[in-house]
Amino acid sequence: MTEGDVRAHLDALAKPRASLGRLEDIAVRLALTQGRLDPATRPRALVLFAGDHGCVADGVSAWPSAVTGMMVATILAGRATSSALAAAHGCPLRLVDVGVAGERPVAPPAFFRDARVADGTASLAHGPAMTLAQFDAAWAVGADEATRALGGGARLLIAGEMGIGNTTPAACLTALLAGIEPDAAVGRGAGADDAVMTAKRAVVAAAVARARAEADPRTAMASVGGFEIAAMAGFYASGAAGGATLLLDGYVATAAALVAEALAPGTAAAMIAGHRSAEPGHAAALAHLGLDPVLDWGMRLGEGSGALVALPLLDAAAALLTGVARLDQIGAARGD
Repeated sequence: MTEGDVRAHLDALAKPRASLGRLEDIAVRLALTQGRLDPATRPRALVLFAGDHGCVADGVSAWPSAVTGMMVATILAGRATSSALAAAHGCPLRLVDVGVAGERPVAPPAFFRDARVADGTASLAHGPAMTLAQFDAAWAVGADEATRALGGGARLLIAGEMGIGNTTPAACLTALLAGIEPDAAVGRGAGADDAVMTAKRAVVAAAVARARAEADPRTAMASVGGFEIAAMAGFYASGAAGGATLLLDGYVATAAALVAEALAPGTAAAMIAGHRSAEPGHAAALAHLGLDPVLDWGMRLGEGSGALVALPLLDAAAALLTGVARLDQIGAARGD
């Protein structure tokens, strides 16, 4: 099926040609991700992957690593932004710990999975963030989660993340895979001041230089990645292989999408970019994947929140494709 096929279907509906503007563009992309003129956005699933980052100790974040665990507890309590938005849009949420340091939750709810590869990554400021074996283990966790969601009937998948400091590995991966300069990939994340930005730029530049010297692409990605990022990449690759639409969140999620496309070429064909974040490297990452974001609202929270805000527009696009009568069915001829 081609874009022309979808446009022809839309033009045959009981409405003026192209009268729904950008919504029709979203409908085209949605149909192409599933390879059918009657794509579905339900059932859907949001899987949040959480992990800590050793580079936080090197001054790259405005927040301490302990906040990752605090936010995991908030998600488990159903009181995080992602929890509220997922509930509002009828999107089941699952939380997977792939690398959060500290104590495990006591009597966690059924939507939680402990799949910890390690208690956070090593600091990419001083060497590889993880071993290749750890990267593969985290990827496998994500792939397994996609298989689980697909087995439950999910047609649309969202990956979210929670990990203080994770815009630093996201910047490294974006520079490495999208081919931009490290400084252009670095943003303020969760509110970095000028001093933090100086440290962050230096750490990213050095880590990217080391990664670019690696002969093996997987080893290079592992050296500057994060457990939750590798898990999201595996989630995307497996979800795309299973025929689902992948609705991307922000900068960190898109860095994972770069990894997925690099290691499982063709994965990007299943992707829709929910939004373009305020992080400066996000636009370059989306451009590298050939994606045009649904929203451009300056959001930068993570947790799958931007994708969830865009989700109702995909619902509307699916309704347009599947619920509107054709002109010939109502006895009308096109006159526009």
